[in-house]
Amino acid sequence: MGDILEPGIWEEKEGSRRGPIYNTRIWLTDLLRPAILTRGRGGKQQSRRTAYLDGLRGFAAFLVYWHHHQLWPRQKYMIMGADYIFENSWGFGDNWFFAAMPVVRTFFTGGHFAVSVFFVISGYVLSAKPLSLIHSGDTVKLGDSLASALFRRWLRLYIPVFVTTLLYLTSWHMFGIWTVSPNHEANFRDELWKFYVEFKNYSFAFRTGGEDWLSYNFPTWSIPVEFRGSIIIFTSLLAFSRCTRNMRLFGMVGLIFYFMYIVDGWFGSLFMAGSLLCELDLLARNDDLPRIFKRLERYKTPIFYTFFFVSMFLSGVPSHSREYEVLLKSPGWRHIAFLTPQATWDFKWFYLFWAAVFMVSAIPRIPWLKSFFELRFNQYLGRISFCLYLIHGPVLWTMGDRLYVATGWYRPEHEINTPFLINAFPMSKAGPLGLEPSFLAPHLILLPFTLWVAEVVTKLIDEPSVRFVAWLYDKMKAPSEQQK
Repeated sequence: MGDILEPGIWEEKEGSRRGPIYNTRIWLTDLLRPAILTRGRGGKQQSRRTAYLDGLRGFAAFLVYWHHHQLWPRQKYMIMGADYIFENSWGFGDNWFFAAMPVVRTFFTGGHFAVSVFFVISGYVLSAKPLSLIHSGDTVKLGDSLASALFRRWLRLYIPVFVTTLLYLTSWHMFGIWTVSPNHEANFRDELWKFYVEFKNYSFAFRTGGEDWLSYNFPTWSIPVEFRGSIIIFTSLLAFSRCTRNMRLFGMVGLIFYFMYIVDGWFGSLFMAGSLLCELDLLARNDDLPRIFKRLERYKTPIFYTFFFVSMFLSGVPSHSREYEVLLKSPGWRHIAFLTPQATWDFKWFYLFWAAVFMVSAIPRIPWLKSFFELRFNQYLGRISFCLYLIHGPVLWTMGDRLYVATGWYRPEHEINTPFLINAFPMSKAGPLGLEPSFLAPHLILLPFTLWVAEVVTKLIDEPSVRFVAWLYDKMKAPSEQQK
């Protein structure tokens, strides 16, 4: 019977015959044991059609991790800071470093490109079920799906941010942990009040002022943007749900153009582009694409390889300054600077829009590239990507900062607060920028530890919060809705 039916459905579960101590031990083992080292989850390559998107999201989260680590210990590098080199074009200011070369730079400081990819993927994934229901003509289920998604979205995004940030700032006062930034309050009560004031403003999607990020964890600036983009997806799909195929495509393209070329809504363009890619994939599966796409079918291989190479170049757009004059002075980029729309306040997002859209559209049409993102490790990164994004900063600012100081990367603040760590294990800073032994060595500890913490937080906070929000929505629905 076990060969026919899914294991565990008919057989009595072993854990049910054991006591609470045994069950607790099993739970702790599952919680603390890295999945990548087991034959369990992720052991077999996923066969889902969009598994590559999970791997791409995971790899993008790793790029954000690597970007912030590259910059953190080098803030006084060559006086102006390493970000001046890493985040400008190759040759800008007569600096010709390998890490800033076109394409290469993305693998050192590709965090902004990664965020753009996140938004395109989100637009795609959030649109998948609603668009499928639109295609089937099931408007009743479409309304139910959008209502459920909109109810759950804010909680799904902000509960993990709230809990992880609260635990991080609590650790300062509980264990006396010093960090370079932000400034710690004198006592835990004042810290909680400061956090409350920041978080309530940060989590309000329609705020009209204030900072875009939490001072406690600045990489989370993208979470409110993610929520706003989600609202754009839900409302636009509802608005287009009764449109014909061509009018729906026209509406999506129109919104992309509006958000990028008429107003400064670059994130809206990224989300809508993801939705458009999802729509085109669904139409392709149903052999219902507009004729223009069928005419281009024979050229798809050179087209998507061109998309890939153009994406890799554009992903390295200068990002150190949002001033347009910087782009005009950047070798190579000055020749295409005229493409920048008037509405764009920060030019990098225009070029990153095209980079992300080209990349996400090219990957499933280039077999070896798709296979790379379906590898087990990238699928693992995809599973923990949200929590890796949330916790890599706190790990960097506590453990990472101290390891860098020990290998020779220190600042004046460390001479006052952690002098005993300075050059505790001095190592060479020779070698190419970004690949120095004194920088790479700490990652023998930092990378596996950060991944492990991200996995634990995924199991302990993120996945339970997803289940809690689904349960809450189910409990709050009207009785007549629950019976359907």
